[in-house]
Amino acid sequence: MTVSRRAAHAVSVETAAIPESLARRVIVEHVRPQIDDGRFPVKRTPGDAVVVVASIFADGHDLIAATLRDGRGASSADAWRETPMSLVAPGTDEWTAPFTVDAVGWHEYAIIAWADRFQTWRHDLEIKFAAAQDVSIELLEGSMLIREAAARAHAANADADARWLLTQADALTGEAPAGARVAIALGDALDAQMRAHADRSRATTTKPLRVWVDRERARFSTWYEMFPRSAGSTPGRSGTFREASARLPDIADLGFDVVYLPPIHPIGRSFRKGRNNSLTCEAGDPGSPWAIGSAEGGHTAIEPGLGTFADFEAFRHAASRVGLEIALDLAWQCSPDHPWVREHPDWFRHRPDGTIKYAENPPKKYQDIYPLDFECEDWRGLWHELLDVTRFWIDRGVRIFRVDNPHTKTFGFWEWLIDHVHARDPHVLFLSEAFTRPALMRRLAKAGFTQSYTYFTWRNTRDELTEYFTELTTTEVREYLRPNLFTNTPDILHAYLQTGGRPAFEARLILAATLGASYGVYSGFERCDSRAVAGTEEYADSEKYQYRRDPRVGDAGDIRELVTKVNHIRRDEPALQFNDSLRFHGSDNPRIIAYSKRSPDLASTIFVVVNLDPHHMQHGWVEAPAAEGAEPPAARIAHDLIDDTRYTWGTAWNYVRFDPGVRQAHIFRMDGPRAV
Repeated sequence: MTVSRRAAHAVSVETAAIPESLARRVIVEHVRPQIDDGRFPVKRTPGDAVVVVASIFADGHDLIAATLRDGRGASSADAWRETPMSLVAPGTDEWTAPFTVDAVGWHEYAIIAWADRFQTWRHDLEIKFAAAQDVSIELLEGSMLIREAAARAHAANADADARWLLTQADALTGEAPAGARVAIALGDALDAQMRAHADRSRATTTKPLRVWVDRERARFSTWYEMFPRSAGSTPGRSGTFREASARLPDIADLGFDVVYLPPIHPIGRSFRKGRNNSLTCEAGDPGSPWAIGSAEGGHTAIEPGLGTFADFEAFRHAASRVGLEIALDLAWQCSPDHPWVREHPDWFRHRPDGTIKYAENPPKKYQDIYPLDFECEDWRGLWHELLDVTRFWIDRGVRIFRVDNPHTKTFGFWEWLIDHVHARDPHVLFLSEAFTRPALMRRLAKAGFTQSYTYFTWRNTRDELTEYFTELTTTEVREYLRPNLFTNTPDILHAYLQTGGRPAFEARLILAATLGASYGVYSGFERCDSRAVAGTEEYADSEKYQYRRDPRVGDAGDIRELVTKVNHIRRDEPALQFNDSLRFHGSDNPRIIAYSKRSPDLASTIFVVVNLDPHHMQHGWVEAPAAEGAEPPAARIAHDLIDDTRYTWGTAWNYVRFDPGVRQAHIFRMDGPRAV
């Protein structure tokens, strides 16, 4: 028998399965925050809020109900928490609700939204009754809706609620006057119970989105980088961990809370670099700590000149006693003498002649370093070995790692390694040292890095700083990338510091410490060390290639007192411990930058004004943060926290003057009415 095309089509349509999701009337779109459609988590620290916004709408005219659900995830015994969502503004389809994360580790959130038949019925009843229409049928309809809710309450073992709801259903169809029954229908008590037992049978539920919650130091930290081998008292000999311990109280007194150590492992002898990166190594030259590995061991060994594991443990405890936490360098590379070169030659790239290929960044060559090959045949074995090394140091008390050049390793490797580390200890932090293209830096942050190096070093004009930090603090980037603003590094001494003298160091210190909740300096910054190899950003007599640089004060002077003061201000002022509230303000002089930050509770505002010109006096008018209130005061007190001076200011534009060598910046607390 032949079946017509029309009949065959009718049969196929009649028997085709229709996805239940298509019957969901409510649409939830553009949920934020979320990173790459939920591929990566947003980041927070305990006590932080996550403000969720979404477009929520449905066909027709029914009222919508939406709730935000959050919790520790399916693996947690903690109950899910729900927060009702509300419209951002009447007449829009934008809904919002916040929740607060309170524990380190994974957190999840989702939106549940549905067409609310009871609220729609209640709204229509109120309108009809006000228009003096007969509402007897409407009250019968409402009674049926309430009975359905009672059944849901009973199914949820809320029998007391179920009984109460049934009494209300009976009351709506009872003998009382219509007005009394309408009053019951519109009452707050019934509204609360109906919301508690709403009909979500056809609700739209979004896929879970994730939040990774780090400990507080991920958000707010102050780093000091030092080479322990430079702490020795005998020229030509490496300082030991026990000698370096003597420097820790001084670093803590300066107000730092993280002391970062370059690699502490044995240094290779093959092709060892000499002073100032010379290819010729003289007797006694210690080589670069980043050329890791020798006959004494590799990434799980300690350079003999520094001491033993017992000495390292003593150093770590000495740091802890003065409030410092150790950050250790993770550098996945090897010297030609590393044990892995002999044991796992397949973990490295080879040249056509069979020799292992050393590192290059043309025209620079690094013959003392072999990069690992993350595309080798045994890449899984390599990955597991690197995870084991990381856990090795975690087992020895290290909870912060600064990672060298992570952008030269497979992105998926970092996602895998950090996830496995956090599965065992969620308190471990990772700093990405990636001075590279923006897309690569952002991807590393998404992959799990806790903090990230930035372009701060090369942003020196008002426009450069304003544009860059507006991007970091007001766009989606702020949800996953936490900047750590280093003023200098062993590799980078910017021309601004080389030529600007002490005022340049003062300006960069205050910018780093107040623009960012996390910042760092490399040893010598507090002494204004500005000696460079001519025509480069490299330090002269670099500590990377010798035991110590000349410890004398730099030609520009000493700013230890200012460093200490600024770091104490950071600890005392919650506004400076966050980034999201950063706002830039007007200045009629392009050499003067002005910006503010508010504390999370909005109780205080810090207003910073910096002279970016280290050579000349600059003056002009700056726009202060506005005072909040219906009747702003005629004057306010601007309290400079650096020198404890108070100024009486107007509420709008105010005059400032900076003389290099006298004053380079103000850090004001805006006393009086709250500033916004």
